[in-house]
Order: sequence, then structure tokens, then C-alpha cells
Amino acid sequence: MDCKTALGMLEAYLDAELDRNDARELEAHLDACAECRTALTRLDDLRRQLRDQALRHTAPPELRARIRQATAEGPQRAQIATGGRVAAADAIAAQPRQPRADSGRARALPQWTRLAAACVLAFGAGGLTVHWMDVDRPTASAQSQLARDLFASHWRALAAASPVDVVSSDQHTVKPWFAGKVAQSPLVRDFADKGFALVGGRLDYVGNARVAVLVYRHGQHLIDVYVLPDAIAAAIGDTVREQGYVIAKVKLGGQPAAIVSDTDAQELARFAGLLSTTH
Repeated sequence: MDCKTALGMLEAYLDAELDRNDARELEAHLDACAECRTALTRLDDLRRQLRDQALRHTAPPELRARIRQATAEGPQRAQIATGGRVAAADAIAAQPRQPRADSGRARALPQWTRLAAACVLAFGAGGLTVHWMDVDRPTASAQSQLARDLFASHWRALAAASPVDVVSSDQHTVKPWFAGKVAQSPLVRDFADKGFALVGGRLDYVGNARVAVLVYRHGQHLIDVYVLPDAIAAAIGDTVREQGYVIAKVKLGGQPAAIVSDTDAQELARFAGLLSTTH
């Protein structure tokens, strides 16, 4: 794969829209091409900025103060806080006037002005309410994206011809395969005698981090165990569910990890207990 093709596939890769074979081919190119890896990181950073903060605007303190004051002092003050037009219109309306042929339209003017001012105030207050409610949303959004990355990776593996890059039930074969591919090779154990057979391992991406994935099979269920950097593990909830699948955090030889599978809760808890044992 050349750089032009790879760069054209980065967005689809981040959105988990590539099939397994294309994703693996792109990842192989990224391993060897620093320029494309940098482009992937920059694109991912841009997506996070657009999602988490770039489109969010903080209301100026003056506007907040005016709306708080208007709310505290009642509807009449609220109308004045919108710019003074309503107060001026009411003052004009209070002055004695001579009857005119179009007096009906003149009397209607203050009513429509008040209505317009009320609408402006309502939209302003509504916008501030949405902003105040969204203060903590960037963190929640980041958590949601990381969970989506895990689910998407697992679903891609299920749809692929093979869910692993190295096929082996021998833990002494799988662990060395990760050497040099990730910062630290994970602890690898086979639990075939407990009903959870080691199938092999693969590499994948969660956020912008390259991670090791251990693959197990339990009956008809495939179980992925993602060995995660501390920062990513801390940002993911202890248990996340979607469409019958679950993400469950666990420790694997002291390293933070996340299990992704559709195995029932009781069997998933048993498997998590096996992974957490130190011997």
C-alpha cells in the first residue's frame, strides 16, 4: 500500500468503516510509515477537538449576569435586560394619544415588541441552560468514543475471516509475537481446561494507542481481551453495554485490560476472575 492510498483510508479507519483485511493492510503500512502515522494522530486529534470543544462556546459573564438579574427581578426587568427596547415601547404606550384611524395597529405594536423580547430572552436562557448542562460532556464524549473503539474493533474481528493475527493456543508462542509490536508484551495464559481456550492474538487501535488483544473462545462466543494504557483504561467505565455486548474492565498480570464479548454475565465474571489471578 502506498501513502496516497493509506491517507485516503484514514478517516474510514477511525470511523471503523474498513473491513478487517483493509484495516490490517493499513495498519501494516502505518507500522512502516512515520508520516502516515503522524497524519493518523493529527486526524484523530482534530476529530476529538471538534467533538469535545471546538464547537462549544462559553457565554460571556456579562450575559450570564444580566439573565440572572432578570430572572431574580421578574418579567418586567427581564424585558429590560434584553436591551431596553421593551421599556421604551412601554413608555411610549403609556403616553396619552389622540385617537387615530390606525390606532388599532399602534396599540398592537407594544404587544408584538414584548413578545419578541420574551422570545429573545427565552432563546438566550435556553442556550445558557444547554451550555451549563454540557460543561462535563467533553469527558463523557471521550469515554463514549473509547468504548465505541473497543466495540467496533470486536465487531470487525467477528466479521473477519480470522479474528487473530497470530493463531496459536500456545501461550509461549503468542507472548513473544507481541514483542517489539507494543510497549510491553501482555501476560498470556490458556484456560482451555476451564472452558476458555486461547485462540491467539492480534494488534488493534483504541483511540490513538496501539494495543495488544488476546483472543479466547468460550463455546460459540469469542472473547477479546484488550491490554490498555493506564490513561485509556481510566477513561473507560467499569462496565459498558451495547447491543448485547459488554465491556468489562479487569487486571491482567497487573496491567489494566478490558474484556469485550457477548458471553453471559456469570461466565464473563468467571473468566474475569481467571484473568485476575496471578498464577
